Amino acid sequence: MTSHEKSQLEELDRVLRSNKMRMQIWRIISRVQAQLARKSEALMTWEPIPLQLFGAALPAEIRSSWVFILRAGTDTGAERHPNSHQRMMSIQGSGDMRTEQEGKWHSNFLISEPAAALEQRWISIPPNVWHRPVVGKDADWVVVSFHTVLAEELIEERPSPSMAGETKRMKYLDA
Repeated sequence: MTSHEKSQLEELDRVLRSNKMRMQIWRIISRVQAQLARKSEALMTWEPIPLQLFGAALPAEIRSSWVFILRAGTDTGAERHPNSHQRMMSIQGSGDMRTEQEGKWHSNFLISEPAAALEQRWISIPPNVWHRPVVGKDADWVVVSFHTVLAEELIEERPSPSMAGETKRMKYLDA
């Protein structure tokens, strides 16, 4: 991890650790948890976090933020974001955010222990890097993600189930 990237994560970490911010984000988490409970077939649910909740505290390149809750016992499959650098923190539970490098998947096990090292709670995923969250069977995994594009512009690509080498695109706010 470059020193610039580490400073970005440290800055985001400081913002998320504030009591005021935690209280506001937990309200969103509660809504997203309720959505997951209602949608028994869903592997995950999400909601954007309005950037104005953070005030002027975010790094300038951050253009959107999200709460994602991934269901316990799931592997949501490979995805990538061609138009955004993703920075993600584990808030509750734990999971393995696997990343693909040179054709091989690498584990990045993240935990939600506040005293843990930054690298154990955060991951930085550059644009176009394939990643796949894998969640243990014990508990849902709650994460907060920051992206470098506006919420309405965030693209997710997944491998096409019908055409090898092709991808299927969607925008999170269109789903």
